Amino acid sequence: MAQPVVQTIHRDPSLFYWILVPITVVMILTGILRHYAMILLQSAPKKQGVKDIRQTRSLMRGVNLRNNASVLTRPSFESRKNYLVPAYQDGTFLAEPEKRGQPRANPMSDPAAMEGMMGMMKNQVVMMVPQTLIMGWINAFFSGFVILKLPFPLTPQFKSMLQSGVGTRDLDVRWVSSLSFYFLCLFGLQPVYNFILGSNNSASQVSQQMAQMNPGAGITAMDPNQDPDKLFLSEAENLEVTELRSILEGIEGRILEQLR
Repeated sequence: MAQPVVQTIHRDPSLFYWILVPITVVMILTGILRHYAMILLQSAPKKQGVKDIRQTRSLMRGVNLRNNASVLTRPSFESRKNYLVPAYQDGTFLAEPEKRGQPRANPMSDPAAMEGMMGMMKNQVVMMVPQTLIMGWINAFFSGFVILKLPFPLTPQFKSMLQSGVGTRDLDVRWVSSLSFYFLCLFGLQPVYNFILGSNNSASQVSQQMAQMNPGAGITAMDPNQDPDKLFLSEAENLEVTELRSILEGIEGRILEQLR
């Protein structure tokens, strides 16, 4: 049986010191600078009133009830649901019930909304400007270089991802170009940032983008552009159509079955 031909490329050892190490160091330093830039650009959080806190927490209570309903018994779930749904529909938890049904103010004239929009623009600038500069730097000085070979086999589908900027069709898929190594660093340096800056850091661009795509994961206040009454009515509908599948149903029989 014929053995597969091992592709060998003779690379200059100085590529490790002049390309791989500089890109890695620049990516780590850029992430650290991004972290501290995000801290400097963050505005001081405004103090919320008791009614605003109650409004936000009441909405999150319904969301948590839907997400964790499987650990509740049916009577417990039904009692919570029967309490929250009418309260959501009646506007019991609204911070300003007198404004219910009124159109929302123009966000361009609301200082709080404008401040939130400016904060989002600052975050986008902090994320996009370093990425553009680093990609331009790599394309200008390191374009077309193959700098390392992965020690494990890969399928040909990874070729376009690992060999960006290298137009060689017969090159082994395990070889990584300089531009692709930048993307690997972009997605894989989060453990390094956690070690240097701690777990709660803003260094990773990927984690920042995921946080923007899922803003409800760590919500502490409602968006001023959103109508809280519509949010409560939407959550009431979600609770009404939620079907309970509790893991506690029939648990007595399952325990007795195991003890036999």
